[in-house]
Amino acid sequence: MPFSLLLRSFLPSIVRSLPKAAHVRHTSSMTEGLQPASVVVLPRSLAPAFESFCQANHGLLPLLGQSEPRKMLLHLNTVPDIRTIHPQFQKYEFGTCTGTVASLEEYSELLKDMVTFLMDCSFSIEDALEQAGIPRRDPAGPNHIGAYKTTVSCATIAGFCCPLVVTMRPIPKDKLERLLQATHSVGGQQGQPVHIGDPELLGIKALSKPDYGSYVECRPEDVPVFWPSQLTSLEAVISCKAPLAFTSTPGCPVMIPKDTVPLACCPTPEMVPEVHAISKDPLHYSIVSASAAEQIRELESTIAADPGNRGIGHLLRKDELLRAALSLSHARSVLVTTGFPTHFNHEPPEETDGPPGAIALAAFLQALGRETAMVVDQRALNLHMKIVEGAVKQGVLKTPIPILTYQGGSVEDAQAFLCKDGDPKSPRFDHLVAIERAGRAADGNYYNARKEMNIKHLVDPIDDIFLAAQKVPGISSTGVGDGGNELGMGKVKEAVKKHIRNGDVIACDVEADFAVIAGVSNWGGYALACALYILNSCQVHERYLRKATGPSRVAGEQSWIQALPSVAKEEKMLGILVQNQVRSGVSGIVGMEVDGLPFHGVHAEMVQKLLDATTVHM
Repeated sequence: MPFSLLLRSFLPSIVRSLPKAAHVRHTSSMTEGLQPASVVVLPRSLAPAFESFCQANHGLLPLLGQSEPRKMLLHLNTVPDIRTIHPQFQKYEFGTCTGTVASLEEYSELLKDMVTFLMDCSFSIEDALEQAGIPRRDPAGPNHIGAYKTTVSCATIAGFCCPLVVTMRPIPKDKLERLLQATHSVGGQQGQPVHIGDPELLGIKALSKPDYGSYVECRPEDVPVFWPSQLTSLEAVISCKAPLAFTSTPGCPVMIPKDTVPLACCPTPEMVPEVHAISKDPLHYSIVSASAAEQIRELESTIAADPGNRGIGHLLRKDELLRAALSLSHARSVLVTTGFPTHFNHEPPEETDGPPGAIALAAFLQALGRETAMVVDQRALNLHMKIVEGAVKQGVLKTPIPILTYQGGSVEDAQAFLCKDGDPKSPRFDHLVAIERAGRAADGNYYNARKEMNIKHLVDPIDDIFLAAQKVPGISSTGVGDGGNELGMGKVKEAVKKHIRNGDVIACDVEADFAVIAGVSNWGGYALACALYILNSCQVHERYLRKATGPSRVAGEQSWIQALPSVAKEEKMLGILVQNQVRSGVSGIVGMEVDGLPFHGVHAEMVQKLLDATTVHM
């Protein structure tokens, strides 16, 4: 049906005859064949810009259509809120709400030069709560559920520049997964939340003081869950400062026939979101589609091959790669470290395991636009500068990454390195990653796998940075290792002591938030890069990352594909190490091998397996 005919068919007699004081539980289930929509009426001169604004922020403001307001608004009734009767429309003049009106009849002449927009607001959080078996909690007082202005900016179009507005429901932690499945079933992608966890990550200082409506109390076992609010359109109207504009009143949508609205994409099983905790301080959860999560689990299983028969299977913890990648995906600035001086009788003493994985991860973080730096031992600074320079020349890295060193000896020094002016409220990095980095044992020393020598004199105390990060809110960490003596493996140290040869001596005592175990540590770096590609190509996760604001970046990101590890690039990286006399970790050979395993036939095959598993759905 053309949209003009749709508007003429609005509000059959059953809706117009609803009693004004009707007790309505869910506006979406008021009557069969109807669905709620919010209304914005703007001067015709602003219509093209507002339409573009809605299209640019489609995840927040799904536009159903536009029409001449006189055709539909003069006699339009609305559905009253559950507790109180609201007027139909709010009136705005130059960005200020100057009142509410029940009818626009007195503005009929002005409406001739205005355009009406309808936006879909059919998703009902209350319906999802009911389906999930979670009792609804109503706010105190007569108002609708509270909504909050955030510090997240919508994509700006012309004069429309406003913050994202969200609504919050407190959800018991043990019911998060069930809720997300229900929201997917009820609303598909539109039903997905945009944030789960600490409200301050959205710039919300006090949940008890919503900008609209009334607060719903969070209990100790609850997690705040946030969805986009149609009230974002009110903020957009305010921002454009039109001489005259109207919007539907919050909590009081208009009702339109369902059969005249384009059908949304049907929810599919593989798009059901999973929820995973990625930070305790601040509390933060992330979401990903079930299909993307399974791809990453396949990567985790692939890199768990144990060619050295070290017994690393005992160290594995399910979904560590997934959670590490989710946390990295949210980070804005990442610090990577590597370096294990295995060959203490040679110069340089470094091994070929570590730097290639670190560079592969850094290359993909660059493609995502994340700030990336590397911290290494002072004595190995020139070596790593040559490695980075070679990686840029060979096309493995797009641009050089900063190389830092750390030789401080106190908690204060470590905090000063991590934070601007040493202030824990201003961390320089969101995430730390150690890939095959020598880790401090319980006795304060550093050991190779054979425990034949304490290499403490070759290792700077970069462990202290990871220890300091544990006390700075907002910094997470990942350790990648293949034997248990690497930085970050403190998370699995009891398993290392029990199952790894010499584990009682060599086990790293410093833990990371996430411990990624691989047969060769480089493989863990490759897998992290591949997992980040999968996540950012996942519609569920990518929408959550951008809080449904702005256009999707999923389609057409060729730079991401080009930044993935490949056999050719990793061969180049190993060649750069060989040129700099870096040796294989097990054999000590200066050649095309890592941990005593040849590049061609072992490492090349692993890289290709990971790449195939990553791009299988392209």
